Amino acid sequence: MKEYKKHFIYKDSTVREALVQLDTLASDAILFITNKENKLLGSLTDGDLRRGFIKGLGFENAILDFVQESPKFILEDEFNQEKLENFKNNHFKIIPILNTDHQIVDVLNFKYRSTLLPLDAVLMAGGKGMRLRPLTENTPKPLLKVGDKPIIEYNIDRLAQVGVENIHLSINYLGDQLEAYFGDGTSKNINIGYVKEDKPMGTIGSVLLVNEFKHDEIIVMNSDLLTNIDFADFYKTFKESGADMAVAATTYQVNVPYAVLETDNQQFVKTLKEKPKYRYYSNAGIYILKKSLLDMIPKGEFYDITDLMEKVLAMDNKLITYPINGYWLDIGKHEDFAKAQEDIKHIKL
Repeated sequence: MKEYKKHFIYKDSTVREALVQLDTLASDAILFITNKENKLLGSLTDGDLRRGFIKGLGFENAILDFVQESPKFILEDEFNQEKLENFKNNHFKIIPILNTDHQIVDVLNFKYRSTLLPLDAVLMAGGKGMRLRPLTENTPKPLLKVGDKPIIEYNIDRLAQVGVENIHLSINYLGDQLEAYFGDGTSKNINIGYVKEDKPMGTIGSVLLVNEFKHDEIIVMNSDLLTNIDFADFYKTFKESGADMAVAATTYQVNVPYAVLETDNQQFVKTLKEKPKYRYYSNAGIYILKKSLLDMIPKGEFYDITDLMEKVLAMDNKLITYPINGYWLDIGKHEDFAKAQEDIKHIKL
């Protein structure tokens, strides 16, 4: 049984059965009454039963006599951050998610998921990690542990926490270990699929190997990043900008320890800057793009995501950057791996 179905109770169940089920749910004690087609008919809490008993209802009554007939709900694929925030601010903890036929297809528990981003995800996890040898001789780099779990698992867990349910891993080197570790994602209440390159396809070419994307927008990221990027704000910024593609960026500052002279073509000095500081934005390896952009990628060829970015710009589509204000580390070298082991003791991911 899927985890969220523990909140289901059939409309013809007894009041005693409802009490037992609510007791089992403990702090998550809310039931959603359904018919045989899983259509939402109402909700039921300990408080609803107590109020019913005060009014004179008893164990012989149907549970439909106790229910809230118009419970709050969210429509599937509806991303409304303001609505979700209102639910949280009004102390709603668990909300059913319905399809257009009013059937419950999932349950949002704010304890485990902060929001519901309508995104599919692709994590690039096929590299050999040559710079981290000998650590990667028998273990794929994404499965190297930082603290108590693999690098890639931090990213998968954080995506799941913002409601990204369909995650595809692009694998190659020792990819069978990744499949064995994560399986189909059931243990995390998400769907994990795998695509395997039979030849190098660059940093985005393998995305075309995914058979189907559920959503119209995709988040693509390197799997060997350690970051607490705010995925929800990243997506919100992308949507509000009307962009076709967004690239997360880290700031890189260059401090020049000398006075800098700026000259014209004849070497006449125009300005003098004393020990200037220059700030640049660097590609952080995390992207959101419209699914329609995949048509720009040549099939079966080596293709880097920077090639796609250049094509997006050449065709006058809109590309934006999103600065990461929190933590970000690309674990490419032994020094990075050592830093990650120390940093994980002090940061929250």
